Amino acid sequence: MYTKSLRSICIGIDTIIMLIGKGTSYLMPLLAFIVAFEVVARYLFNAPTIWAYDMSLFLFGYIAALGGAYAQQKKSHINVDILYSTVSPKVQNIFNIITFSLGIFFLVIVFKMGIGKFNEAVELDYRRLSEWAPPMWHFWLMLCVASSLFAIQLVRDIINEGYHLFTGLPLIEKDIKND
Repeated sequence: MYTKSLRSICIGIDTIIMLIGKGTSYLMPLLAFIVAFEVVARYLFNAPTIWAYDMSLFLFGYIAALGGAYAQQKKSHINVDILYSTVSPKVQNIFNIITFSLGIFFLVIVFKMGIGKFNEAVELDYRRLSEWAPPMWHFWLMLCVASSLFAIQLVRDIINEGYHLFTGLPLIEKDIKND
C-alpha cells in the first residue's frame, strides 16, 4: 500500500516537472528569435531596440531556472564520479540522500530570498535599469517557483533513493534503467 502511494507521488511529480521542463524549452526558439531580431535591427538597419536585451536576459533566466528541476529529473547535472562510482549502490543511495538534502536546504534559502525580493519589487516598483525599464517582480516570482519545483524534484529523488536503500528494490523501474 505504501509502495503504491510512494510510486504515485513520484510519478505525479515526474509528470509535473516533465511538462514544465518541456514547456520551458519552447522559450528557446523565442529567445533565439529575439536575439536574431536585435542583431538584424542593430547592424543591418542601425535601429537597435530598447527591449530586446532585457527580454533576452529574462528569457535566459527563465529557461535556466525553470529547467533546473527537469535537468535533475534527467540526471543531467554534473556528478563527481571519482568516489561515487567506487562505492556500493547502498552507499551511493546515502550519498544521494545527503546531496539532495543539502540541495533542498540551499533551495529553501533561495526561495526565502526570492520571496523577500519579490515583495520589495512589488512594494517599491523595482525596475531594470535600462531605457525600457521593465518591472522586476516577475523575475523574483519565477525564481521562487523554480526553486520550489527543484526542491520538489529533490524530495521525489530522496523518496526514490530511500526506498531503494531500505528495500533494495527500485520504486520506479525506469529510474534504475536510466542510471
